[in-house]
Amino acid sequence: MGAGGPRRGEGPPDGGWGWVVLGACFVVTGFAYGFPKAVSVFFRALMRDFGAGYSDTAWVSSIMLAMLYGTGPVSSILVTRFGCRPVMLAGGLLASAGMILASFATRLLELYLTAGVLTGLGLALNFQPSLIMLGLYFERRRPLANGLAAAGSPVFLSALSPLGQQLLERFGWRGGFLLLGGLLLHCCACGAVMRPPPGPGPRPRRDSAGDRAGDAPGEAEADGAGPQLSEATPRTRPRRRLLDLAVCTDRAFAVYAVTKFLMALGLFVPAILLVNYAKDAGVPDTDAAFLLSIVGFVDIVARPTCGALAGLARLRPHVPYLFSLALLANGLTDLSSARARSYGALVAFCIAFGLSYGMVGALQFEVLMAAVGAPRFPSALGLVLLLEAVAVLIGPPSAGRLVDALKNYEIIFYLAGSEVALAGVFMAVATNCCLRCAKAAPAGPGAEGGASDTEDAEAEGDSEPLPVVAEEPGNLEALEVLSARGEPTEPETEARPRLAAESV
Repeated sequence: MGAGGPRRGEGPPDGGWGWVVLGACFVVTGFAYGFPKAVSVFFRALMRDFGAGYSDTAWVSSIMLAMLYGTGPVSSILVTRFGCRPVMLAGGLLASAGMILASFATRLLELYLTAGVLTGLGLALNFQPSLIMLGLYFERRRPLANGLAAAGSPVFLSALSPLGQQLLERFGWRGGFLLLGGLLLHCCACGAVMRPPPGPGPRPRRDSAGDRAGDAPGEAEADGAGPQLSEATPRTRPRRRLLDLAVCTDRAFAVYAVTKFLMALGLFVPAILLVNYAKDAGVPDTDAAFLLSIVGFVDIVARPTCGALAGLARLRPHVPYLFSLALLANGLTDLSSARARSYGALVAFCIAFGLSYGMVGALQFEVLMAAVGAPRFPSALGLVLLLEAVAVLIGPPSAGRLVDALKNYEIIFYLAGSEVALAGVFMAVATNCCLRCAKAAPAGPGAEGGASDTEDAEAEGDSEPLPVVAEEPGNLEALEVLSARGEPTEPETEARPRLAAESV
């Protein structure tokens, strides 16, 4: 159960126990993205038993997705306060309890509160901490790790949909919900393996209060040590902010946030409308349903492959441009396939869409990690997911209303493709402008660490993921007070990773 394997100097281990964390992140990502879509298998049975329409029943998945994205800041605050492991354990219990309680529902409102709110919140409390832990364990191999973890989404979607159909036929929707609730308890097992990564250098020392220096955010509390202070008094130890809103002032984060909002407006629309579009074009129902399977199969291969390519030394500093290229390719695929009517043309569209969609899924969180760094990543991820929740609630429903009003799918593909392509162009142009501004600005200790700082550090092979953290005013004040009291201070190379872990 140890971390095992050789260490690559200081910084994240890039292996060892990190592969177990990666496996857990694969499972959690699969449940987070695949489960809300797989629940749609039960919609016809719910419509029959509750006498409701499709739109009313579909709100179960919509609420689940809204909770997954919209509770990002809440998850960030909980992770900062309690740590990743206890938050994931609580999230697994909530997700499971939501589906189990939903099996006893007698009204749609009860389904909204149980399967929608509780299960969606539980999935959110698992998804975000797993990405945070993945960033703490991987630095040099982080693009590959993100790609492999993102592959859990198409794999679980391909597995959960037929599993849900079998459960529905054998046990009904109530029995299916009950068994799926038990299946979600695997999220607790994934949370249990999320222990903090080993610190650099010698084993972290314990002070007289029993607190361990160098733990990941909140993990000292998770291990039962409680939120105690070390020998450094509260005046000398920097206070952790539960939600770092200052990340919004970072240019690289602002560029990424706008890109994600534009992307989410149109990225999911073609996949949602694809089956109905094919049926209206005269494609048989079975063949139309198989189109989504083609997208899933290509997506499974594209995500880890793109993650491995992004980890190459020559491509790693240019990941934001690779991400913008994937967005542009996805948007152009939608635009060029708006008039596709034959089954062969639709298959070609699914292959191209699945490839570009997989590239976007593999790179989206890698770009954010490289832009803001590990200490700011929890807060940045929570804020980005909140923006994405707003876009998801605007984009697909608006597209559905346009289809009902115009009775034409072509305008939807043009609109969605334009939004995604615009996101790709904006990402490339704005990133280039930020890099130019960073090069033109005079270097100084108070300069903000943006995307250019991260890319330069990665291009030079620097194994320390966040050297700028040691230069934060709060950390410098802490070291100065310790020095004035005559207490030993650590060398800069050892202090930086420890302060970075404490400030997450």
